[in-house]
Amino acid sequence: MAAGPAFAAAEAHGLPGAAMSLWWALPFAGLLLSIATGPLFFHHVWEHHYGKITIGWSALAVLPLVAAFGFPLATEAVLHALLTEYMSFIILLFALFTISGGILVAGNIHGTPLTNAALLLIGAVLASVVGTTGASMIMIRPMIRANDNRPFNAHVVVFFIFLVSNIGGSLTPLGDPPLFVGFLRGVDFFWTTVHILPDTLFVGGVVLAAFLALDIFLHKREGGAPKIKDPTPDSKVRIRGLPNIPLLAGVIGAILLSAIWKPGVTFTVGGVELELQNLVRDGVILLLAFVSLAVSRKEYRVANGFNWGPIAEVAKLFAGIFICIVPVVAILRAGMDGALAPLVALVSTPSGAPNDLAYFWLTGILSSFLDNAPTYLVFFEMAGGDPQHLMTEFASTLAAISAGAVFMGANTYIGNAPNFMVYAIARNQGIKMPGFFGYMIWSGIVLIPTFIVASLLFFG
Repeated sequence: MAAGPAFAAAEAHGLPGAAMSLWWALPFAGLLLSIATGPLFFHHVWEHHYGKITIGWSALAVLPLVAAFGFPLATEAVLHALLTEYMSFIILLFALFTISGGILVAGNIHGTPLTNAALLLIGAVLASVVGTTGASMIMIRPMIRANDNRPFNAHVVVFFIFLVSNIGGSLTPLGDPPLFVGFLRGVDFFWTTVHILPDTLFVGGVVLAAFLALDIFLHKREGGAPKIKDPTPDSKVRIRGLPNIPLLAGVIGAILLSAIWKPGVTFTVGGVELELQNLVRDGVILLLAFVSLAVSRKEYRVANGFNWGPIAEVAKLFAGIFICIVPVVAILRAGMDGALAPLVALVSTPSGAPNDLAYFWLTGILSSFLDNAPTYLVFFEMAGGDPQHLMTEFASTLAAISAGAVFMGANTYIGNAPNFMVYAIARNQGIKMPGFFGYMIWSGIVLIPTFIVASLLFFG
């Protein structure tokens, strides 16, 4: 089945996408542009007023919907996005953020090339279990301590962002926000584990090998340099906050249960049907987060630099994203009859079949500069939005969208939420990190050639 007919058959939640112009996408584009540029170009204004800016763009999306289509239809469309997707999305991020923040890797080891490669590999594997944000929080400080006596150590953090904060989170819906959005849309929990594994092994393996070669070269070069006194001498490594590990297992169990247990019981809120298994899942995950707060020792969270700022920012921004994307999704579901028909044509072959290579690169390029979760959602809808078709007939297309969104979030500091967090922590610890464009030189040299080869191997 070609993407075009499947796409045309998809129905939006009551909104007439075929009759909506590109002006309806303005709030979504404006909010994403604000998120991309705010922290970099007007940091202090953004830091104090990002919530108000988000509310402003959200109002520009909702009020015209109400005026054009009436209050009941507009509110049902917005509530559907918030209640069926946003709430589950932010509850999972909150739980992973909270539980992983109670796990402390104490002690220190010496950052030799092999040790660093092993730490990066551990962090990358961990990213698909506790999320890229959780793995970054747990692993970045031990990584910095292991290399804080080396004159060349910025590259260690750069590759940490590549592998732990992005590429490693590609194997489960827990790993990276776009994949959980896909899970909420009906993609099976282990679908990405099976279908993205070869891509992840190739890309992750090449990037890790590049790191090892560079780190060996720099480590040898440091041999003749004046020694720097180690501010954190080697000491026994211990994992603190162990009660949080079964809580993480409980989160995974709750998600798997919601995918298996289908009692057929629903509740209607504001015209939106909510399924019992999803409500139970979200309730259990939320409970596990609060249990973590109760059982974790405060000093472990303090040592991790844990605070509520990052998750509060994510919660506010993503509420706006899920609201502003409502009219965009309606237009995309109209397919070739909608205002975004040229974009749909760009990712389709002349026969109407999906162009996987185009999906990979367009999803990836936009994920490099915009948040990768809404970017994934846009192209998921563009490919038809039907999870059953995307997991079967269009499996390679869904794999291209998933890989592009997760992998290429590493191309810039703003491509994925943990990137800028890791950058800020490293600078605070005295590491001379490259600036925005300096980092892009690193990604251009290491990542882009890797992605070119991977795209031709898997999607060409």
